[in-house]
Amino acid sequence: MVNGHGASTPLGGDLPTTWSAMLAGTSGVSTIEAPWAAELSTRIAGQAAVDPASVMDRIAARKLDRSAQFAMVSALEAWADAGFGLDEENTVDPDRFLVSLATGIGGLHSLLDNWDVQKEKGVRRVSPLTIPMLMANAPAANVSVRLGARAGAHAPVSACASSNEAIALAFDLIRLNRADIAVVGGTEAVIHPLPVGAFGQMQALSKRNDEPTKASRPFDVDRDGFVLGEGAACMVLETLEHAQARGARIYGTLAGAGTTSDAADMVAPGQRGQVIAMRKALVEAGLTPADIRHINAHGTSTPAGDPVEAASVRELLGDAVDSCVVTSTKSMTGHLLGGAGALETIAVVKALQDRVVPPTINLDNPEPGLGIDIAANATRPLPAGDLAAINNSFGFGGHNVSVVVTNANAS
Repeated sequence: MVNGHGASTPLGGDLPTTWSAMLAGTSGVSTIEAPWAAELSTRIAGQAAVDPASVMDRIAARKLDRSAQFAMVSALEAWADAGFGLDEENTVDPDRFLVSLATGIGGLHSLLDNWDVQKEKGVRRVSPLTIPMLMANAPAANVSVRLGARAGAHAPVSACASSNEAIALAFDLIRLNRADIAVVGGTEAVIHPLPVGAFGQMQALSKRNDEPTKASRPFDVDRDGFVLGEGAACMVLETLEHAQARGARIYGTLAGAGTTSDAADMVAPGQRGQVIAMRKALVEAGLTPADIRHINAHGTSTPAGDPVEAASVRELLGDAVDSCVVTSTKSMTGHLLGGAGALETIAVVKALQDRVVPPTINLDNPEPGLGIDIAANATRPLPAGDLAAINNSFGFGGHNVSVVVTNANAS
């Protein structure tokens, strides 16, 4: 069961603000004002609406990389939203409680900033906390320490598929009776000269610097690359029995997950792997393509990626393609890399709960031949009754993860 949400994103410092902005079709993309951006071909990004350090204890924040700060803020919000307290108020059995919290790159700011310090001022000025801050497992480990989760602290790293893989891993571990409850999600904070420059060298980023709010435009003919974003999103997953025993509010059900690897190319998306990942998720959920009424697409706004995913969705849904509404919330948030899947899975849960699909903004001129029904520039209603939806995350390296969510057991 899904019964807690938290997020810190380019659209807001918490999940309610983020979700409201999504429904309003708000763009969180803006100009990078830092002097280092002036020499780069891309000078825009989905920068966090709220600095995570500003809402944390100052001393605690200084011990965490920015990626771990985002993770901590969103995890604590999800934990409270699920109805739990902290410290002595926390009544969860720690040995039945796990964390699965991903990142695509890790503590990049801590790594590169301290390397700059060492080069300029010498090794004696390097922070002794550098290694614990730069490790990719640091967000998961710090959240597990703060919440007292002793059944495992997992940190999947699979590029843009990382946080959906973290969700799928926790789902499996709970079904294997390794835990009753989990905090799951993903985080990323790499708006920094090197990643922005390197993605630019790949010709992967949008260069629409004069119109930042219009730069992320999935499925549009005029898209020219993705927009890098930062932030985190977390959910609380729990067995139905555990949730009912404590009278928890339930938002929906994580019903299935499918994972594949293309084993073909480091950056080019593969239709076969995407389709099989979605099919695996449906089989686990006991559903058919005709049951899927909504898909939050990976939809990054790249010329290569969007048409392949559209073809994958068409192949999966077949004759049911016209009854499924597709969207890409990356049009508003930019691409949070390791945090993307978790944020978009939460968006799927919220869409089923509120029976409304957030829009794909900036879709002014859809690419011909997509053959899917996209919520272009406006929200779309979902019908009454039982609903099921998919969230897709596809990452460099050929990682494909799809999760299926339903509104079963929602309260």
